[in-house]
Parts: sequence; structure tokens; C-alpha cells
Amino acid sequence: MRTHILGYPRIGSNRELKKACEQYWSGKTSLQELLEVGKTLTSQHWKLQQEAGIDLIPCNDFSYYDQVLDMTLTVGAIPERYQEIASQKSELELYFAMARGFQKDGLDITAMEMTKWFDTNYHYIVPEFQKNQEFKLFSDKIITEFITAKQSGINAKPVIIGLLTYLLLGKEKESGFDKLDLVQNLLPVYIRIIKELEHHGAEWIQFDEPFLVLDLNKKAKEAFQFVYTEIRKQFPNLKFIVATYFEGLKDNLSLAVSLPVDVLHIDLVRCPEQLDEVLHSIPETLSLSLGIVDGRNIWKNDFEKSLAIIKQAVSKIGSNRVFIAPSCSLLHSPFDLDLEKNEEILSPEIKQWMAFAKQKVYEIVNLKKLASENPDYNTLQALAENKKAIENRKTSTLIHNQDVKNRVDITTEEDAKRNNPFNVRKEIQQEVLQLPLFPTTTIGSFPQTKEVRNWRAKFKKGELTAEQYDNLLKQETERTIRWQEEIGIDVLVHGEFERNDMVEYFGEQLEGFAFTQNGWVQSYGSRCVKPPVIFGDVHRPNPMTVYWSKYAQSLTQQWVKGMLTGPVTILQWSFVRDDQPRSLTCKQIALAIRDEVNDLEKAGIRIIQIDEPAIREGLPLRKSEWQNYLKWAVEAFRISASGVEDATQIHTHMCYSEFNDIIQNIADMDADVITIECSRSQMELLNAFADFKYPNEIGPGVYDIHSPRVPSKEEMLQLLKKAHAVIPAQQLWVNPDCGLKTRHWDETEKALIAMVEASREASEEFALETL
Repeated sequence: MRTHILGYPRIGSNRELKKACEQYWSGKTSLQELLEVGKTLTSQHWKLQQEAGIDLIPCNDFSYYDQVLDMTLTVGAIPERYQEIASQKSELELYFAMARGFQKDGLDITAMEMTKWFDTNYHYIVPEFQKNQEFKLFSDKIITEFITAKQSGINAKPVIIGLLTYLLLGKEKESGFDKLDLVQNLLPVYIRIIKELEHHGAEWIQFDEPFLVLDLNKKAKEAFQFVYTEIRKQFPNLKFIVATYFEGLKDNLSLAVSLPVDVLHIDLVRCPEQLDEVLHSIPETLSLSLGIVDGRNIWKNDFEKSLAIIKQAVSKIGSNRVFIAPSCSLLHSPFDLDLEKNEEILSPEIKQWMAFAKQKVYEIVNLKKLASENPDYNTLQALAENKKAIENRKTSTLIHNQDVKNRVDITTEEDAKRNNPFNVRKEIQQEVLQLPLFPTTTIGSFPQTKEVRNWRAKFKKGELTAEQYDNLLKQETERTIRWQEEIGIDVLVHGEFERNDMVEYFGEQLEGFAFTQNGWVQSYGSRCVKPPVIFGDVHRPNPMTVYWSKYAQSLTQQWVKGMLTGPVTILQWSFVRDDQPRSLTCKQIALAIRDEVNDLEKAGIRIIQIDEPAIREGLPLRKSEWQNYLKWAVEAFRISASGVEDATQIHTHMCYSEFNDIIQNIADMDADVITIECSRSQMELLNAFADFKYPNEIGPGVYDIHSPRVPSKEEMLQLLKKAHAVIPAQQLWVNPDCGLKTRHWDETEKALIAMVEASREASEEFALETL
């Protein structure tokens, strides 16, 4: 029996990689200093796994920004617009330009698109493909990282995004071809990479093929067979692992077990029921990797349940064909529970139920020892402690609240309905709000400057009193309100300076949530989030946002939006309890948000935004399971939003989503206004709303806030014209793609001034057209 890890978090125990990247981007450190941080982190992570006793340690799971972008650079799929940078700059400078855009040295180049990695909150950079795309080995990162590991005394297992998954993650940038047509062009590059690895002594290679758990057409299935047959022909002596995760194989099972590889990895956390069929179908030539430690959540593994799974597999195929692993890469887990030392933040009782990436490594090793014939005393002690913690969590009085359960039970369909349909509400809202054509707004947050973050840190340390902190935030809020008035934004926001993270802020004020000091996970690039932990029944003891929304509205005669995070996003972007259905937890959150919406309305806030950027992210990976999820997700949003009068305008926001296949469900949410990410896709995402004839109002983003690049007024005006070509002017709003918290003020000011000017010009042009 062997143990292996599919991938390890790369940001470092203290977010060293985030800090190093941002220092480099700001010009404060050199490229060499950044590379040294990367080398130190990879070495530390390998050593940790080696000392724990992991048999197959991954390499090439480290990335300075994104593993898909790494592969794009490796195979030379560099879009034409970056060719000048490629000829002038270093490989890493080119890499970051592709991720973040480039606007200096006389060049102005947009970033590549970014979207969610399957159903996680991790974002990847989308490969761009042209018809007859040519590939070549451009970057040797995979090979050099393996050589470095070997020089460190570790004969590591390179982790490579599988050829089919890489192509299927990408996007055809011109019509008239299918990205799967590029298999023949790309395969020689993969062959060359494998040859190099074999030459340098690699024995094992892991290919990540999560698309094997999705719905595949006949062409894709045939391509899988072709690719792995060709690879096996070329490399009869190498050992290959194909890793699947995030779902069960289901109708792709026969394909997966027929691939000529040595080990198949399956996710038994997400889909434990697949084990019986896999064990029944697996040929004698194939070993099985059991993904039994949850790579995406923070709960301690139940050793007794896992040992039963291991025993079942061993009895069927023998221990020499069984591998023990996490369900997926530990990229989605926080780094180290041992860093959680503040009992006021995370109570010892809740902490004992948890395991972060480092602890999961030891869980995997202990499961191997416990599954052996003679586990030692320390291992048996670990089992006893595990049993105690699992039982403690089941019986803890912290978890259950009968009042919350009763309220959920009496919720009816009427609680999820507005008083009147949108066409009636629209007239009432226009009469009350008196907004112009092409109204401008932002998504909510404004730049969280170093000063703002310092105030928060000082307040938490007791170096600022509550009154001092409050006054500083009020000054920043008023400054932001005045600036928005000055440049002519129509619907203002208060800037959210009192908030840390859009989910954490609400979780801190809701019962049933726990928090960590260092439970950071990577969202994209250097962006890290610290998800709350939902451990018990959720309710809202007190108003959460009314104070700041009411204060901001008191400063101006213009409308100020109340800003909330929606129930599905709070659920998706938290570590969620696994002892009840997610739908039930979501409904509890929805009722808490409903109370907040109603209180905002009572306080005189007439425009309320309930952000749901994660609603599509939560979709099951199999279409056959979509409707059940969408039913409860849409219902949760409607419960949160439907307690207000017709004159109160409800907004929602979504980002980085393909909407075509769920557009009816988005309409069913019945938000008065939806704002969406559109600028990186050059308004392509808007086609879904046009084809569907989306009835409500919509704000397609005209400013990509995930890049430091500042778009011009002309560029935004062109995007607005594209939007107006498919959506009636009376339905259009003008806004950035997303919140501005991560941007700097100088970028923000230039971009929003240009946005307001573009909106006014679009409005004037429309007025002339209608004369």
C-alpha cells in the first residue's frame, strides 16, 4: 500500500508567495528575490511530506500564479497580442502579463480571461486557442522542478494537467473548429515533456484529468483513448497515474478503467458510492488510488469510516494495488492548523474537529499505518484521539439551535415571492428612484488602502479605541461618497472600509460560524481568502450593515446601495458543515440575510445589492443533477430578497460565469438588476441574456478590475455599444466587473472617471438616435 498527495498549497504558511509576488509587481523586489521565495517554499513543502512519510511526493504543483497558465506557457500557447512582450521580456514577465495584462513601455495589452476551476472558488487563466494552433515546448518548468526535487533527495512525482483536460479548459477564439481538433498538434509536446522527465529519472507521472467526471461526448471519449494509448506506446516502462476528482466517474467509468495507465485516482469524498462499481470494473493491471481525505474542507477525517473503505478495496484487489490519498489537491485547504493559537478566535472544542493541509498529510500516513497488520502504539493513540474528536463533534451542544430549525420548517413558498412581477415593480422604482438612462454604479467595495488595513489591525490589537476606529472609517466613507458625487456616479456605495472579506464580514456577525487566524486559501494569483467555518445552525442575532449604510445615506441626497453577500455565496465560500444537506444550511443563511434586507429597507435604503458571484460555481458538475441544486439555490436567493416592498430595488452581482445554460434560472431569481463580469470576454457573456431576452435590468461590466490596466473611455464606450447592440438601452446599467477592493486609488479614479464619461456619451448618442 502506498500514499501520495495530488498537490500541496503553494502560498506558504504565512502567505509568503502572495507577499513576494506583490512586492515584485510593485517594483520593490527583484525577479531573483521572487524566484528565491518560490524555491524555498517548494523545498519546505517537499521536506514536510518526506518527513511525514508520504511515498509519492508531487512536484510541479507549485505555481507563481496558476497551474493552467503554467501549462499554457509550457506548451507555447501564447496569444498573438503577447508576442512583442515575449520577444523583449523574461519568461516570468511574459507569464504575469498574460495573467494580469500589461500597460507600460508603450504597450497596452489586455489580460487573458479568468474563470472558476470546476466548482471551486479557485480561478484559472483560460487558454486561448486558434484554428490549427501550433504548440511547442516553450517553458521547461516541469522538467526543472523535477530536477530540483531530485537534487533535494526526492524522486518526485511530476503533476501535469492532462492533455484532454487542458484543451477542454480552453476557449476557441475563432469560429469553425473544435478545440479537440488540436489533440494531434499538442500530443507531440506532451510526448517531449515525458521524454525529458524519463531521461532525468522520473518513475511516476500524474496526469490530472478531472474532465473524466464530467459529461463527455463521443469525440472526447475517443480522444482520451487515443492520447493515453499513444503515450503508453512511447513509454512502456513509466508508471502513470490518472487523477479524477470533484465528482464520480459514473458513465465514464468504463472509459477510465480502460485507459492504459497504472493507477486510477477517484474522489471518494464527493462520490463515495462509486467505489463498489469501480472495484467491480477495474482490470487486474490497474491499481486504485482512494481519495478518502477531504482536500476541500477542514473537517478531521473519520478514521473508522476510511479504514472500512480501505478494507473493502484491499479485500477486492489486494493491498499492493491500493494507494491512499486526499480526494483532490490540497490547494483548496488552509496550510497548517498548528498556526491557530488564539483560543479567543478559534475555540479548542471546534479546533479539535479540524484538519488543514499539513494535518491531512499525517492523516493519510496514519491511515496507511492503521490499515497495516500491526499498527504501532502511537498510531493506535492517533486512532483513539480521532474517535474521541469525531464523537465530540456529533454530540456537541454548540451545533444545534431549535429556534433556527423551527423557522426553516415553517418557511413557505410565499416567502420566496415579491409582491408583484418585475414589470410592475420597474415602474414604481423608476418613479421613486428617478434614475437616468445608462445609470452608473460600482459593485460595492472601494480600494482598501494600506492605511485602512492598518486601522483594522490596530483596532484588533487594541491600539485604537472603537470610537477612534469608527471615526477613521467615517472619514474614509465620507471622502468616498463625496468623490463619487463629484465625478457623477448615479448610485453610490459606501466603500465597505469596515469589511475584511465579503463572506468573513458577515460570518463574524452570524451565529454558527467559526474563524481562523491563518486559514488562508488561494483564490487567484496572489489573492487569498480566509473562509469562515460553518459548524452549526445559522442565525442573525443583530443587524450587520444597517449602521454603515444608514450613515452613508445620511451624507448625500443621492441613493446609496446597501451591500450584502447572498446566501449561496456565503455557503460556497465557507468551509461548510458536512453533517446536514448544504441546501438546509443555505436556507438558514437566507433567512438571516432576509432579516438584514428588511432592516435596511426600514432604515430608508431603497437600493439593496445581494451579491451572488458563486451561484453558478455551486452547480453540480453533472447536468443531470443541476435542477435540484438550482431549485434550492434560487429559492434561497428569493427568500433573502422577497421581504421588501415593490419600490425597493434589489440588485445582485455575478462574476466569471458562463450563463447560457442557466439563464432561465437567473431570470427566476427575479432580481431587479443584475451586474455581471463582461469586459475580459469583450461582452461575449452578454449574448446569453440577449438570446434569452432577459426581462430585467442588467449591468455588464466595462472595467476589468482583476488587472492593474486602466481602460480608456473609448474602450469602455465600445463595450457599451456592443452591449447596446444586444440589450435595450432602457435595461442597461454601467459598472465595473467586480468590487474595487484590490485596486489602487489612482487606477480606480482614472477608470471610473472614464466609465462615467463613457456612460454619458452613450446616453447622448442614444438620445440622438431616438430623435
